[in-house]
Amino acid sequence: MFQATRRRLAIWYTAVTAVLLLLFASGVYLYVRSTLIERIDDTLNHVVEIVERSLVIEPVKGDAEQLHINVEASFRNNAQTVEDDHIDLEWFSPTGELIWSTFSEPLNVPIHSNRTGETVHIPKAASQTWEDSELLLRQVTQRVEVGRQVLGYLRVSHPWFEVTKPSRQLIFDLALGTGLMVLSVGYCGWFLSGKAMEPVGESYQRLKQFTADASHELRSPITLIQTNVQVALADLDLAPAEASMSKNYRQQLKVVERLTQRLGKLVNDLLFLARQDSGMSKDGFADCPLDALLMEVVEEQQLLATDKAISLNLHLVDPPASETSAELLENWFTLWGNWDQLVRLFTNLIGNALQYTPGGGEVNVELGRIDKMRYNGAAYLQVKVSDTGVGIPSEALPRLFDRFYRVDPARTHKTGSLATDSATGSGLGLAIAHAIVEHHQGQIQVESTLGKGTTFIVCLPITLES
Repeated sequence: MFQATRRRLAIWYTAVTAVLLLLFASGVYLYVRSTLIERIDDTLNHVVEIVERSLVIEPVKGDAEQLHINVEASFRNNAQTVEDDHIDLEWFSPTGELIWSTFSEPLNVPIHSNRTGETVHIPKAASQTWEDSELLLRQVTQRVEVGRQVLGYLRVSHPWFEVTKPSRQLIFDLALGTGLMVLSVGYCGWFLSGKAMEPVGESYQRLKQFTADASHELRSPITLIQTNVQVALADLDLAPAEASMSKNYRQQLKVVERLTQRLGKLVNDLLFLARQDSGMSKDGFADCPLDALLMEVVEEQQLLATDKAISLNLHLVDPPASETSAELLENWFTLWGNWDQLVRLFTNLIGNALQYTPGGGEVNVELGRIDKMRYNGAAYLQVKVSDTGVGIPSEALPRLFDRFYRVDPARTHKTGSLATDSATGSGLGLAIAHAIVEHHQGQIQVESTLGKGTTFIVCLPITLES
């Protein structure tokens, strides 16, 4: 139980930290990427301003009012500088015709004015200016004009790998750092949750030890009280002359005997649960023919069923006709378990069914084998204990196996109580049944309809996992 709680705490620590680290890493990545893009756009706009100031504008021959750009004179001094910075220049005529470019081949990208920067995809063959042949460019386009006369368009391009390359490296670094941090937090969470659970575990262990010790110590005086009461009753029976005087004493001693029996049963139940909490060993486990065990339990409970006019039946589901293995057929209903504990388990379930079924009702016990169940593919024996009794409210089903829980403590057995313990009324019967099923690595479920009846379904594996 504590290991499961410790594991859940460590998982929660790790999950929350992982989410926070992912959010932080995403924020860092987006910030760095946007900063790189802004830096490239600023660089491109700066180049546009420099080149624009160095343009040589001349009048067209024969028409002094018309101006044009002297391309050779304007770009002769800029070509080498921008090439060193991985920046390429293109000059277009007012009609959008490419006139001069530092690219080895035209980009075939439509021209349009854009000073904010845009990312464009270009054919790979046109990007051979760079060694890694990037297919993306960041571009800024500026329309150059004097007055109302458009002289042309200047487009400045920068390789996109200046963004992608550091971005990829940043993603790798962030992923590596986040992964290492999550692993570290997982280890630290496991360690710290263990430290946090130590005081609780120690307190729980002391409580279990106290319960076991107290239950063990109470058994001796209770046994002595019961023995003395029985001896006193026997002495009264041997004194018939004093029968009239001892009548009240006999009644009181009978009450004391019943109370000590109930108290002894309660102490034994508490001792059993305390040992189960401490981790019962598999000592006493052997091959148990469950069909023979159920026959014995049903036979023992048959007298109570007859007194209450209840029909108690046991049904064994036959093996499939396709099964031909003689050894398997002989051990079809045999499992590895503790005989005494399984007897106690089904005595509790069948006793409960008989107690809360009115006269004239039915209690049916069915035993079958399921070779492949959805839990882990292992073979299971399934026992169903069904009754036509008063049923259990749906809101009480989740807590039905809690210790000392009674569905309706205000009602008595005689009025149809839904209490969960047939022997002592303490609310430990189903808790013990649940503990025994868990000890055998099985599962127990309950289905009930109020006023119609209840069905307990017990699934026990044929063999136990080590």
